[in-house]
Amino acid sequence: MLGRAIALASSFCSLTLLAHAAEPTLLHVNTFPTARSLPFYVALDRGFFARRGLKVELEFTESSERQRQGLAGGTVDIVHSAVDNAVAMIDVAKADIVIVSGGDSGTNELYVQDTIKEFSDIRGKAIVVDATNTAYALQARKILGLHGLRDGTDYSLNPVGNGQRRLKALLDDKNNAGAILNLPYSLQAAAKGMRSLGRTTDMLGPYQAGGAFVRRAWARDNAATLENYLAAFVEALRWSLDPNNHTEAAAILVDKLKLPQDVAEKSLALMAEPGFGFARDAAFDMAGYKNVLALRAEVEGGVPSDPQHYIDLSYYDRAMTLVNK
Repeated sequence: MLGRAIALASSFCSLTLLAHAAEPTLLHVNTFPTARSLPFYVALDRGFFARRGLKVELEFTESSERQRQGLAGGTVDIVHSAVDNAVAMIDVAKADIVIVSGGDSGTNELYVQDTIKEFSDIRGKAIVVDATNTAYALQARKILGLHGLRDGTDYSLNPVGNGQRRLKALLDDKNNAGAILNLPYSLQAAAKGMRSLGRTTDMLGPYQAGGAFVRRAWARDNAATLENYLAAFVEALRWSLDPNNHTEAAAILVDKLKLPQDVAEKSLALMAEPGFGFARDAAFDMAGYKNVLALRAEVEGGVPSDPQHYIDLSYYDRAMTLVNK
């Protein structure tokens, strides 16, 4: 009897250890609520994260400023955002942040009110931005500068937050002359009669827009977790852009973002467009990133820094070996 009791106790302990070993790793991930959220929805709903032992709590941010605060403060583990935000955290806030993957080219266009017929009509009005010193605000300042308009003299910047908030600001106040918008907000702006003055990639060249970045120490301490996360994201991205899944992917956008069917369909097509939407397998575009650094240096002052100062793609490279097994 004693031997059987010991055996049962041993079996119970083994089962308990297995149960604990099988518990998924919790990750807090923060991104913007756009059509490019599709791979996150797919990874959550179709089990890509779960199959790699992850429980991801996804949070949508109202602004890049709040997002950066969450990452720096440790309430967020992984951020997906314009990688220029990581550059600002490193250079300005002196945070130990590192970019670990690419993502997309932004799907950005400069949309303006229907009363704006040419760039000079923006004079005396405001350009709506997320934050004034990062990412697409710098693109806007550069584009307007190419047309002879200077920030603070010829127009002002109105920081209101994410794309949804920028579109609302345009709809609420005609003095907000324009904003750089991405999907689906650019299509919604067009449906409201606003005009596109062009894609930012057409006006400024290739651009490494969205990517993933983390605290460097966290990445070192959680390397395997980060690699599995990136692998799951790539797998979900592949599913999202697979033509065989087009109908289901569009239905996800309709459901999650409450989009009309035609807007979801067009968003999906544009996100799959090379050089404008998602990069293949969320690969990092070094040429586009050098443009990010050059633009930041030109607009904010200084000289472009060494790109390697901000990135560590070894986690992504190891993640891709997991994907391709």
